[in-house]
Amino acid sequence: MIVRNIESLRGTERQVDSKNWSSTRLILNDDNMGFSFHETILHPDTETKIWYKNHLEAVYCIEGIGEIEEDDGTKHKITPGTVYALNKHDKHILRAFSKMRMICVFNPALVGPETHDQEGVYPLLTTRDKNV
Repeated sequence: MIVRNIESLRGTERQVDSKNWSSTRLILNDDNMGFSFHETILHPDTETKIWYKNHLEAVYCIEGIGEIEEDDGTKHKITPGTVYALNKHDKHILRAFSKMRMICVFNPALVGPETHDQEGVYPLLTTRDKNV
């Protein structure tokens, strides 16, 4: 059984920060669950271009207001209680109009240190590499 408290993971290698967001990774590939599970805090007034060409992701908003814009320009309001699933490796833009707390599940599981590259892609890692 795996039991973790998110507060014990903050400030450790399981917390990954970028200019636009901070992701605390509660379940990772080495936990052998077949998915990873994260809490991501989006900073207010940010816009992040994302394309998970190597992963599928489901996201559940539990705090804040924002929007997701599909590659074709279609926009969807994101508020607490909204879930979206990137089931087709969808390119998108995620905008946070306020601080947002999101719960995210990735398949395949993230290893831990992944951040977006210039295309908004997470690399497909199978082992932890501090140089990513």
